[in-house]
Amino acid sequence: MSSVLVISTSLRAKSNSDILTESLIKGAQDAGHEVEHISLKGKELKFCIGCLVCQKTQKCVLKDDAVWIVEKVKNADTLVFATPIYYYEMSGQMKTLLDRLNPLYPSDYRFRKVYMLMTATEDEDYVPEKAISGLQGWVDCFEKAELAGSLFCGGISDPDEASGKKEEQDEAYEFGKSLK
Repeated sequence: MSSVLVISTSLRAKSNSDILTESLIKGAQDAGHEVEHISLKGKELKFCIGCLVCQKTQKCVLKDDAVWIVEKVKNADTLVFATPIYYYEMSGQMKTLLDRLNPLYPSDYRFRKVYMLMTATEDEDYVPEKAISGLQGWVDCFEKAELAGSLFCGGISDPDEASGKKEEQDEAYEFGKSLK
Protein backbone atom coordinates (compact mmCIF):
# COMPACT_ATOMS: atom_id res chain seq x y z
CA MET A 1 0.00 0.00 0.00
CA SER A 2 1.07 3.60 0.38
CA SER A 3 2.65 5.84 2.97
CA VAL A 4 0.07 8.12 4.56
CA LEU A 5 1.03 11.26 6.45
CA VAL A 6 -1.65 12.54 8.81
CA ILE A 7 -1.22 16.08 10.12
CA SER A 8 -3.37 17.11 13.08
CA THR A 9 -3.69 20.87 13.29
CA SER A 10 -5.72 21.35 16.48
CA LEU A 11 -3.83 22.79 19.42
CA ARG A 12 -6.55 22.06 21.99
CA ALA A 13 -6.07 19.41 24.66
CA LYS A 14 -8.47 16.47 24.17
CA SER A 15 -9.25 17.80 20.71
CA ASN A 16 -12.23 16.27 18.94
CA SER A 17 -10.43 16.28 15.59
CA ASP A 18 -7.53 14.42 17.25
CA ILE A 19 -9.91 11.81 18.68
CA LEU A 20 -11.42 11.20 15.24
CA THR A 21 -7.94 11.23 13.71
CA GLU A 22 -7.05 8.25 15.89
CA SER A 23 -9.99 6.34 14.37
CA LEU A 24 -8.95 7.43 10.86
CA ILE A 25 -5.40 6.21 11.47
CA LYS A 26 -6.63 2.83 12.71
CA GLY A 27 -8.76 2.46 9.58
CA ALA A 28 -5.84 3.39 7.32
CA GLN A 29 -3.55 0.93 9.10
CA ASP A 30 -6.19 -1.83 8.90
CA ALA A 31 -6.35 -1.17 5.14
CA GLY A 32 -2.62 -1.89 4.96
CA HIS A 33 -1.22 1.64 4.80
CA GLU A 34 1.93 2.72 6.57
CA VAL A 35 0.84 5.75 8.61
CA GLU A 36 2.86 8.54 10.19
CA HIS A 37 1.12 11.10 12.39
CA ILE A 38 2.31 14.63 13.09
CA SER A 39 0.52 16.91 15.53
CA LEU A 40 1.12 20.64 15.41
CA LYS A 41 0.77 20.79 19.21
CA GLY A 42 3.99 22.15 20.65
CA LYS A 43 5.48 22.92 17.23
CA GLU A 44 6.94 26.28 16.28
CA LEU A 45 5.52 27.55 12.99
CA LYS A 46 6.49 31.03 11.88
CA PHE A 47 4.45 32.91 9.30
CA CYS A 48 5.66 32.85 5.70
CA ILE A 49 7.37 36.16 4.89
CA GLY A 50 6.82 35.88 1.14
CA CYS A 51 10.47 36.20 0.16
CA LEU A 52 10.14 33.32 -2.37
CA VAL A 53 13.75 32.19 -1.83
CA CYS A 54 12.28 28.68 -1.45
CA GLN A 55 11.20 28.73 -5.09
CA LYS A 56 14.87 28.75 -6.10
CA THR A 57 16.40 26.70 -3.29
CA GLN A 58 13.49 24.47 -2.18
CA LYS A 59 14.48 25.46 1.36
CA CYS A 60 12.83 28.00 3.63
CA VAL A 61 14.94 30.78 5.14
CA LEU A 62 12.95 30.52 8.37
CA LYS A 63 14.17 27.95 10.86
CA ASP A 64 11.42 26.21 12.79
CA ASP A 65 9.47 22.94 12.77
CA ALA A 66 8.02 23.60 9.30
CA VAL A 67 11.43 22.74 7.81
CA TRP A 68 11.24 19.05 8.73
CA ILE A 69 7.47 18.85 8.20
CA VAL A 70 8.01 19.97 4.58
CA GLU A 71 10.29 16.95 4.05
CA LYS A 72 7.71 14.57 5.55
CA VAL A 73 4.98 16.01 3.29
CA LYS A 74 7.24 15.83 0.22
CA ASN A 75 7.93 12.12 0.73
CA ALA A 76 4.42 10.90 1.58
CA ASP A 77 2.19 9.23 -1.01
CA THR A 78 -1.01 10.44 0.63
CA LEU A 79 -1.73 13.43 2.86
CA VAL A 80 -4.50 13.83 5.42
CA PHE A 81 -5.09 17.14 7.18
CA ALA A 82 -7.27 17.09 10.30
CA THR A 83 -8.63 20.42 11.48
CA PRO A 84 -11.28 21.94 13.67
CA ILE A 85 -13.47 24.47 11.87
CA TYR A 86 -13.17 27.96 13.33
CA TYR A 87 -15.43 30.66 11.90
CA TYR A 88 -16.29 28.41 8.94
CA GLU A 89 -12.66 27.95 7.91
CA MET A 90 -9.66 25.70 8.61
CA SER A 91 -7.65 26.47 11.74
CA GLY A 92 -5.14 29.30 11.49
CA GLN A 93 -2.25 26.97 12.26
CA MET A 94 -3.28 24.73 9.33
CA LYS A 95 -3.31 27.73 6.98
CA THR A 96 0.09 28.81 8.33
CA LEU A 97 1.47 25.34 7.63
CA LEU A 98 0.03 25.29 4.10
CA ASP A 99 1.75 28.62 3.41
CA ARG A 100 5.02 27.24 4.77
CA LEU A 101 4.82 24.22 2.44
CA ASN A 102 5.71 26.60 -0.40
CA PRO A 103 9.18 25.01 -0.92
CA LEU A 104 7.34 21.96 -2.29
CA TYR A 105 5.86 23.81 -5.24
CA PRO A 106 8.89 23.47 -7.57
CA SER A 107 9.97 20.13 -6.09
CA ASP A 108 9.49 16.53 -7.12
CA TYR A 109 6.90 15.80 -4.42
CA ARG A 110 5.42 12.28 -4.07
CA PHE A 111 1.92 12.98 -2.78
CA ARG A 112 -0.94 12.47 -5.22
CA LYS A 113 -3.98 12.20 -2.96
CA VAL A 114 -4.94 14.76 -0.32
CA TYR A 115 -7.77 14.30 2.19
CA MET A 116 -9.30 16.41 4.93
CA LEU A 117 -11.01 15.52 8.23
CA MET A 118 -12.95 18.34 9.92
CA THR A 119 -14.91 18.83 13.14
CA ALA A 120 -17.07 21.74 14.24
CA THR A 121 -19.65 22.83 16.74
CA GLU A 122 -22.05 23.68 13.92
CA ASP A 123 -23.60 20.78 12.00
CA GLU A 124 -25.06 22.33 8.85
CA ASP A 125 -23.93 21.05 5.42
CA TYR A 126 -22.42 24.42 4.45
CA VAL A 127 -20.10 24.60 7.48
CA PRO A 128 -17.05 22.88 5.90
CA GLU A 129 -17.34 24.52 2.46
CA LYS A 130 -14.80 27.32 2.99
CA ALA A 131 -12.28 25.02 4.67
CA ILE A 132 -12.54 22.55 1.78
CA SER A 133 -12.23 25.42 -0.69
CA GLY A 134 -9.12 26.69 1.10
CA LEU A 135 -7.42 23.30 0.92
CA GLN A 136 -8.56 22.89 -2.69
CA GLY A 137 -6.79 26.16 -3.50
CA TRP A 138 -3.55 24.77 -2.07
CA VAL A 139 -3.95 21.43 -3.87
CA ASP A 140 -4.64 23.23 -7.17
CA CYS A 141 -1.06 24.53 -7.05
CA PHE A 142 0.25 20.94 -7.26
CA GLU A 143 -0.70 19.61 -10.69
CA LYS A 144 0.11 15.97 -9.84
CA ALA A 145 -2.13 16.03 -6.74
CA GLU A 146 -5.87 16.02 -6.16
CA LEU A 147 -8.19 16.65 -3.25
CA ALA A 148 -9.52 13.10 -3.14
CA GLY A 149 -12.03 13.35 -0.30
CA SER A 150 -13.16 14.93 2.92
CA LEU A 151 -15.10 13.99 6.02
CA PHE A 152 -17.00 16.52 8.11
CA CYS A 153 -18.21 15.63 11.59
CA GLY A 154 -20.30 18.48 12.96
CA GLY A 155 -22.20 18.95 16.17
CA ILE A 156 -19.14 18.27 18.33
CA SER A 157 -18.01 21.11 20.58
CA ASP A 158 -16.68 20.41 24.05
CA PRO A 159 -13.17 19.02 24.56
CA ASP A 160 -13.15 15.20 24.45
CA GLU A 161 -16.79 15.10 23.30
CA ALA A 162 -15.87 12.99 20.25
CA SER A 163 -14.73 10.15 22.51
CA GLY A 164 -18.42 9.50 23.19
CA LYS A 165 -19.49 9.73 19.54
CA LYS A 166 -19.37 6.16 18.22
CA GLU A 167 -21.06 6.99 14.89
CA GLU A 168 -18.50 9.69 14.08
CA GLN A 169 -15.62 7.46 15.21
CA ASP A 170 -16.91 4.72 12.90
CA GLU A 171 -17.19 7.23 10.02
CA ALA A 172 -13.61 8.35 10.60
CA TYR A 173 -12.43 4.72 10.71
CA GLU A 174 -14.17 3.94 7.40
CA PHE A 175 -12.79 7.15 5.90
CA GLY A 176 -9.30 5.99 6.91
CA LYS A 177 -9.92 2.57 5.35
CA SER A 178 -10.96 4.22 2.09
CA LEU A 179 -7.74 6.25 1.63
CA LYS A 180 -5.94 5.55 -1.64
